[in-house]
Amino acid sequence: MTIYVMGHKNPDSDTIISSIATAELLKQRGLDAVAVKQGDITPETKFILDTFKLEVPETLISVSDKEIALVDTTELSQLPDDIDNAKVLFVADHHKLGGLKTASPLEFYGQPVGSTATILTNVFVSENKSIPANIAGAMLCAVLSDTVLFKSPTTTNWDKNAVEKLAKIAGIEKPLDLGLQMLKVKSSIENDSATDLINRDFKEFNIHGKKFGIGQIELIDKTMADDKKPAILEEMKKIQANGEFNTVLLLITDIMKEGSELLVVSDDIPSIENVFGIKCDENHCAWVDGMMSRKKQVVPPLETKL
Repeated sequence: MTIYVMGHKNPDSDTIISSIATAELLKQRGLDAVAVKQGDITPETKFILDTFKLEVPETLISVSDKEIALVDTTELSQLPDDIDNAKVLFVADHHKLGGLKTASPLEFYGQPVGSTATILTNVFVSENKSIPANIAGAMLCAVLSDTVLFKSPTTTNWDKNAVEKLAKIAGIEKPLDLGLQMLKVKSSIENDSATDLINRDFKEFNIHGKKFGIGQIELIDKTMADDKKPAILEEMKKIQANGEFNTVLLLITDIMKEGSELLVVSDDIPSIENVFGIKCDENHCAWVDGMMSRKKQVVPPLETKL
């Protein structure tokens, strides 16, 4: 039976590349596995796949009665609606545990590192399995993307060691130079609509019984999004109303300045301001110095301080 390897909705580069890497790992174990996705890939991910001549995974929405391997999430809101009817065999994730439940034991790899691709690098090494050069190059990019070229507070020595190992396999002499090329592609937003930008990396969370939508756009210079902010805020208001969210947040992360402009649409803005120690301006925006990671600097404070 085929094992379908997938990550979260609105897939980022780590999700797509980790799906491809996990499918390769399972194939080397003698299993029938294929990488799939939930949604369109981003321009950054397309750059990575094109650079290393990897195919874009097919889209799979329904997983009922299928065998599944999950990467980069265990949050029910980020998984197919019928995930309870699937058999989850494998999980590799670097986030907090979500609401996933399984009826039988499974293979699970969880580690507080900057990227799921880092975890998978360690699994390949521990099993003495070879990583094809093109997949190694893509995994290297996934690590650099999720750690924002090692600038994110989620970065660990495991991530740096993984990039070093993957660079040797892929024959990449200057990984950070490649990472900068990749982030320049990510920062190219001229032709993207407000909806496109919000959905690039948008995740749903249930926090104390309230529905939160949190997105992130990573740019070399946050001012690149200035002209689009009014449309982005209007779209965030529509998302809040149509999706019945209590709060919709968007981080416009400035990679070089190492901080984020936080856009807030909420039923309770004062509580959000209190959580992050900010004061939003008349446009529902506030600069938060040092904020680079949704996983480490946004979701945990909301869960502990609200």
